[in-house]
Amino acid sequence: MAMRVQFLGLQPVSTSRVCSVVGSPELGGSPAAAAAVVGFFPALRFSASVSLFSSGGCLQDVVASRGLKLDCEKARNGFRVTCEAVVAAAEVRAPAAVSRPWKTADCRLVLEDGSVWRGKSFGATGTQVGEVVFNTSLTGYQEILTDPSYAGQFVLMTQPHIGNTGINLDDEESERCFLGGLLIRSLSNSVSNWRSTEELPDYLKKRNVMGISDIDTRAITKRLREEGSLVGVLTTDESKSDQEILEMARNWNIVGKDLITNVTCSKPYEWKEKTGDEWEFSSSVVPISSSSNSSSSVASSDHQELFHVVVYDFGVKQNILRRLSSYGCKLTVVPSSWPASEVLKLNPDGILFSNGPGDPSAVPYAVESVDALVGKLPVFGICMGHQLLGQALGGKTYKMKFGHHGGNHPVRHLQSGRVEISAQNHNYAVDPATLPDGVEITHINLNDGSCAGLKFPAMKAMSIQYHPESSPGPHDADPAFYDFIKMMEQNKNGWHSTGATDGDFVQRSG
Repeated sequence: MAMRVQFLGLQPVSTSRVCSVVGSPELGGSPAAAAAVVGFFPALRFSASVSLFSSGGCLQDVVASRGLKLDCEKARNGFRVTCEAVVAAAEVRAPAAVSRPWKTADCRLVLEDGSVWRGKSFGATGTQVGEVVFNTSLTGYQEILTDPSYAGQFVLMTQPHIGNTGINLDDEESERCFLGGLLIRSLSNSVSNWRSTEELPDYLKKRNVMGISDIDTRAITKRLREEGSLVGVLTTDESKSDQEILEMARNWNIVGKDLITNVTCSKPYEWKEKTGDEWEFSSSVVPISSSSNSSSSVASSDHQELFHVVVYDFGVKQNILRRLSSYGCKLTVVPSSWPASEVLKLNPDGILFSNGPGDPSAVPYAVESVDALVGKLPVFGICMGHQLLGQALGGKTYKMKFGHHGGNHPVRHLQSGRVEISAQNHNYAVDPATLPDGVEITHINLNDGSCAGLKFPAMKAMSIQYHPESSPGPHDADPAFYDFIKMMEQNKNGWHSTGATDGDFVQRSG
């Protein structure tokens, strides 16, 4: 007798099997057929619904044997046999795992609002917690990965296609990756860039940075815009339940944490590297030198070191240092906790307070250093430096709903009316209503009207709430470095109460 068996809905069982057999419409007696059916059931390892069709022979005479309970139900066009067999638990075996030729979801992002996003891991594995922010840059993921200002955060890229340009050493902004995780929609399957020396997943794995792909980044971005920045946990650990991971997210808070201590340098050093000639884009800037001291004018073409600048490293990006060096500055970089008295002993021409991560209110020692130096010589604050300057002048800072992160934020320079497309990365802002008289707002963010720059001529101070080196991003804000140079030059030639005017740079046409 020829038989064809079809298994429907197999399920593992522990101590019993219940099987249903549907047979042929011929209901005559056939001991051989009955023996075949009876012999078939003990071989089963799972509870199943089985369809059995016979060609020739009948299955009417089904008898109990081999410890089976058999019931035969006569049907109009066939028969159904229900079989129950009691077996030892040791006989029950799960089916062998089948590996798939493609990667499946093996990573979870759990946000503090309770939402769970499953995707595919790349880079490092494990469990990380951080504040989730979205970045609207279309390119420059390597500069973002190595920006110390992202310490304590996960960066979600709104640009869906990431990894296609690979990794190269020229685009590093620091020696490490400081963010906790990279969240993307699609990881490129191939790299196409003549400068690339490594692929993104390998790069992240070496630097212990987790990545997750194949998640709905548009939906998460919308959630962040509506609810504000959210704490999230990224994990590849399947032993933890969603509820356990959610509790981790809800018990962690970035507000009030000193994140600068972990990103600053350990001791002072001198920076000499300039912007490479192939990347130099500001050779057209014509410096305005003082008539009384023309020898001190800035000449970007000869790269003379005309001014000594001390840089407070709150998480400084290397391209900020390169741009200052290209503008003719000798640079001494000091740790975030370096005493102001020691800085003054270096006899600098100016001080830069750099960008950095986190809450400016969590680093009162940095505010004290800024306060001790403002008014003594020209100072320039960038991002964190801008916020610290605002606090040192008596103003207050506040945490923004979801911050500014991206290389395409429009900023208006109020004095000239020009609009700059800027690169930004911050979650805190200065409240202009709390600043003292004499402080002028120089720039506003056109997306939300927040303060994007200020100056205090009487105290020889200026600052901007974005990255003038624009790495990644456009070069619209680069003249801010020249404004700082001009302020130092004016101070050398005898400072007057009006101070340097922001934005008084000249560019040749073309």
